[in-house]
Amino acid sequence: MARRKKRGGGIRMMFRLIVSLGVLAAMAFFVLFGYLWWQEKSIVRAEGPADAMIVLGAQVLPDGKPSVQLEWRLTEALARYQAHPMPVVVCGDKGADEPATEASVMAAWLEARGVPAEHILLDEKSVNTRQNIENALQLLPADAKRILIVTSDYHLLRAMAIARDLGVEPLGSPSPTKQEYWLKNHARETLAWGKYFVNKYVPALTPLLPGE
Repeated sequence: MARRKKRGGGIRMMFRLIVSLGVLAAMAFFVLFGYLWWQEKSIVRAEGPADAMIVLGAQVLPDGKPSVQLEWRLTEALARYQAHPMPVVVCGDKGADEPATEASVMAAWLEARGVPAEHILLDEKSVNTRQNIENALQLLPADAKRILIVTSDYHLLRAMAIARDLGVEPLGSPSPTKQEYWLKNHARETLAWGKYFVNKYVPALTPLLPGE
């Protein structure tokens, strides 16, 4: 009987521990979610010239056209290029439900609107934000340090943090987010920040975590 009580007490203790960890994780998520949202609202669109621009990819539709989210990023990139011409790196591989690489679709969109092909560099291999930035920087001259990053507003802070970790001076140029996807995108981005911190401070655990 005593052994059964001991076993039952151990199970209850384990259950309480799991519940406590779950509550702490949920609290951490909501605190980080709120902090990132507050930080996002304070983003100031960088003005002036840069050494180069990196445009991060998003979904390509089955008909080969950019999704609304991606077109908004490209529209922002085009406006920045027209104000200050510079090399432009477009990033993104081909997803399972995409007819072409995001980078190739982005390049074609920019060329059709007057950006010379020789000013566009393609990274068609990256599958997440860190690879986007790493691969893009490898395509640029070593002395390119002031890098303008164009992506959706919810995504910009982390992209800039990664670029800063890689030794460049990132400038931000955010594009808007579709309102119906606001909560989903911000929730996913909060989880991605969790992985960013793990990758930065406890890299051995990174393969165990989902997210970009």
